[in-house]
Amino acid sequence: MSDTPKKPFNDVFVGKEYEDWKAIGEQRGWESGAKAPTRQEIQEALEAGDETTLLMDGFDEAFIGWSRRINEPLLAVYDYDAIIKVCVERDGMDFEEAVEYVDYNVIGAWVGEQTPIIVMPFIH
Repeated sequence: MSDTPKKPFNDVFVGKEYEDWKAIGEQRGWESGAKAPTRQEIQEALEAGDETTLLMDGFDEAFIGWSRRINEPLLAVYDYDAIIKVCVERDGMDFEEAVEYVDYNVIGAWVGEQTPIIVMPFIH
């Protein structure tokens, strides 16, 4: 077995960028084969709690849960890094294209008071 780690995301990351994303991926279980929830599992969990919320199409594997705040609607919560990963792996974008696409089309989308929350990582 080689000591050289396998680069995730179709070899688009290099150097420190790769090390940062490798650490993020390990924290989130991307390399361990952790199973992302399916749309049906998310819907069933919402129905079990007699809740409704707006979900993003095409990013179920980036779904991490929902937020609650008094007198506010339930909001779906998604992981920014996982959304980028979907765009790179599924859609064949390179890293920069994925960031630009997500920042403009996902984070920049307002679809009403139930617009999902995108959680950004804190990397220092």
